[in-house]
Amino acid sequence: MKKLITGIALSLSCLVASSVQAAQFDEVKIKTHAVAGDVYMLEGAGGNIGVLATADGLLLVDDQFKPLAERIEHAMVNIVNKPLKYIVNTHFHGDHTGSNSHFANHAPIFAHTNVRKRLSSAEDHDHAALPVVTYDDGITIHLSDETIALSHYPSGHTDGDSVVFFKKANVLHMGDLFFSGRFPFIDLKSGGSVKGYLANVQSIAKTFPQDIKIIPGHGELTDMNGLHDYIAMIDFSIKRVEQAITKGLTLEQVIEQGIGDKYKSLTWNFITEEKWLTTLYTDLK
Repeated sequence: MKKLITGIALSLSCLVASSVQAAQFDEVKIKTHAVAGDVYMLEGAGGNIGVLATADGLLLVDDQFKPLAERIEHAMVNIVNKPLKYIVNTHFHGDHTGSNSHFANHAPIFAHTNVRKRLSSAEDHDHAALPVVTYDDGITIHLSDETIALSHYPSGHTDGDSVVFFKKANVLHMGDLFFSGRFPFIDLKSGGSVKGYLANVQSIAKTFPQDIKIIPGHGELTDMNGLHDYIAMIDFSIKRVEQAITKGLTLEQVIEQGIGDKYKSLTWNFITEEKWLTTLYTDLK
């Protein structure tokens, strides 16, 4: 069983990359969505990008895949033609850090300590793509009249997750601690934890303003109501699988039983209902 979920964890980046390659990078368009204040969301292939666009410069949260770097840069300049000042990585996965080496030529990269450790542990890593400012609990960046608070949440999606709060704009970029409208990927091999993930999103829902706007790691722009619905789904999923384990059900029986009608529609090409149930069963067992 451990081998099965390990295979899922090891192959996610490859699955993402191969899927995007199949769709052909040259057909990917970067879409710009105004969120609030000076904060924007860029949608392309891979994780959602956050952009703070001020008269004093730009801040970038995550940067998708390297072949898209110039298009991402063009989208930012179209918002405001100012230099890039800072880059933030919410975690280490390649669909959020793939353009690091391109943008690092313009600005320093901030990330949790474990992001640098995991990126640098890859044999083929590009040293230029590594974060140069790391932290354990969090750090605050000031740009123009905006205050950007980076906060680390342990053992959730990975062991290096950060959320990024734009205080004036009242916008939160949650990275992959939020997959809006779909089942999450929890990377058990990289320090992720099902119950840790739930505890993190519950804490976030209590910590930040209820009228906040949220940029998820994947999926559509949402808000605190969307996060509460997401928390309810994760809590339901954990309890359902825990009950099945208590009854002595095998993984195959849990998959056959399914997640239930309410949440079946959250399956997607990377994390299907079967993969979500496998993650839950493996970690909770």
